[in-house]
Amino acid sequence: MQLTGKSKVLQIHPTRQCNLRCQHCYSASAPDIQDSLPVALLIDVVTDAAVMGYNVVSISGGEPLLYSSLRELLHHAQSQGCLTTITTNGMLLSQQNLDKLQGVTDLIAISLDGVPISHNRNRGSNHAFEIMQSRLAGLRESGIPFGFIFTLTQYNLPELEWVAQFACEQGAKLLQIHPLELAGRAVELLSEEKPDSLEMSIAYLEAVRLQDLVRDQMFVQVDMVSQLALKANPAVIKPSPETGATQLSAIISPLVLETDGMVVPLQYGLSRQFALGNVQDTRLTHLADTWLKHQLSEFQILCEQALSVAATLSETKFMNLYEVIGQASQQSMIAALSDT
Repeated sequence: MQLTGKSKVLQIHPTRQCNLRCQHCYSASAPDIQDSLPVALLIDVVTDAAVMGYNVVSISGGEPLLYSSLRELLHHAQSQGCLTTITTNGMLLSQQNLDKLQGVTDLIAISLDGVPISHNRNRGSNHAFEIMQSRLAGLRESGIPFGFIFTLTQYNLPELEWVAQFACEQGAKLLQIHPLELAGRAVELLSEEKPDSLEMSIAYLEAVRLQDLVRDQMFVQVDMVSQLALKANPAVIKPSPETGATQLSAIISPLVLETDGMVVPLQYGLSRQFALGNVQDTRLTHLADTWLKHQLSEFQILCEQALSVAATLSETKFMNLYEVIGQASQQSMIAALSDT
C-alpha cells in the first residue's frame, strides 16, 4: 500500500511534549507531557528503515523543536540517504532553532488552521498566529523550503482561500489540506466539526481552483480520495505480497513510530491489533519480517473491509482514506474483544 506514491515515509513522533494544547491534536500532546524516546533508539530505527527502503523521515509530535536531539536525528536520516521533514506549529522557529535545522532539513511543514482568530482559538493561545507569523522572515532567510498544513473542518472551508493567499505571500512551496480526524483531543472537543463527504467534495474542487490560481508558485496537496478513484485502482488499498515485494516499504507507507515505541501502519493511533511491535523490545527489521510473515494477511482483510465501506459512498464523494482504514481497525479490535 503506497498512499504517498514514490515517497516511502517513516513518520517518527519522538516526543509528545508541546508548547501548545491544540483542540484537534491527534496525539493529545501538551506542555505537561514529557513522553519521549532516546535518540540512540531512533537512530537505530532510521538505520533499519533505510535498509528496508524508506526514503523519507518525517518528524512530528508533539512539537519536534522541543526534542533536544532533533538535529542529530535529522543529520543521521540524511546520512542514510533519506529526505527529512518536520511538522511544527512554527512558534519556536527562532534563529537559534533555525541554525540547528540548517543543512539537515529538507522541508518544514507549519500547521495553519485558518484566519488568525480561528488559528488562535484552535491552538488555545491568543498569540499563536502572531508569533508564528513573526518567525517566517527568518525562515525565508534560512533558505529551508517550507509549507503549510491546513486542517479542514465542517465549518472552515471559507477560510481556505485566505490560507492559500497567505501561504503564497509568505513564499511557501506547499499547501497541504488534511481533513480533521476524530482522534486524540478532537474526540472530546471537536466531535461535531469533522467534515462530511459533501464538505470534502467541495474542498477538493476548491483545491483544484486554488492550484490553478497559484499555478507554479505553490503545490496544493489534498489528503482525500474519491470512491471513483478507488474503484479504478483498488490496489492502492489492498496490499498484496503477489507484487513480488519483499520489503515492507513496498507495501506500507507511511510507517509510524509512536512515542511509546510502538510501530503501526499508515497513521498514528491505528489499532494495536495491527501493530508491528515495539522497537524498545526488538529491532525494526525483525519486527517487519515477523509482521510480513504472520500479520500481513490480517491487515489485508482490514483493507478489504475498508474498501467495502468506501464502496458504499457515492462516486461523487470524497473521503479521508486513512480515517476509513483507522475506523475499520477500531471496529476490528472491538469485534476481537467481544469474541474473547
